[in-house]
Parts: sequence; C-alpha cells; structure tokens
Amino acid sequence: MVRQRRDSGFTLLELLVVMAIIGILATIAIPNLVLMPKRAKEAVLRTNLREIRESLEKHYADQGAYPATLDALVPRYLRIVPYDPFTKSNAAWAVEHEGEGDPFAPPPDSEGAEAGIVDVHSASDEVAIDGTAYAEW
Repeated sequence: MVRQRRDSGFTLLELLVVMAIIGILATIAIPNLVLMPKRAKEAVLRTNLREIRESLEKHYADQGAYPATLDALVPRYLRIVPYDPFTKSNAAWAVEHEGEGDPFAPPPDSEGAEAGIVDVHSASDEVAIDGTAYAEW
C-alpha cells in the first residue's frame, strides 16, 4: 500500500510570514491615510484662496478699486463666494482692507466710504500639517 502525500495548503510558517508582511505594509500606510482628509481640505483652501485673490485683482484691474465686500465679486468674477473648508462657511473669511498694517497708508475717506478688500485669509485658528497657521496662508 503506497500512501500519497498531499501538497495542498500552506504551512503555519508561510502564513506567519505573509501576516508579518501585511502588518508592516499596514504600519506604513495607516498614518498617510489618516492625514488624507486634512490634506484634501488644505488643497481646497489653497484653491479657494487663489480664486478669491485672482478675482480681487481682476476687479481692481477693471474697476480701479478693490471691492468693499466679497459679495461684490459674485456677479461678474465668481459664481459664488468660495467657502473655507475649515470654518465651513463662505462668510467667515478674514479679510484685509486697504491700508491695514501700513503706517504710510493714507487715512480712510472721511465720507464713510469703506476701504476695499486687498487680501483674504482663512478665519480658522487651526494649524496646517506643515506647522503654519491657516490664517497666515
């Protein structure tokens, strides 16, 4: 009587090696997956800031003055005011008006005219992955 040996299946050692490799790969990949949503929000914030700033410059080039509000950009330069993904609002932008922080800027109009918006920043107090504050972007 000849006994046949079955060579099907895996040994315990082979299964342990495969599990160790999967564990090592998971250890490398998990930290990157955890940061992906924040990276996506940062990319949206960069794009929205660039879009608003370009619209401000286009408005200045066309009108000769910066707009008093971001809503003034909507009909001609933007479809809607982009939202800040960290504050989840399109009305919560930190705006910088003409002459703010500039000691040599002329005084504001005495007629009560509002100074134009020259720059926007995120109103979020969170810190980016690279360590900079979103309010500085």
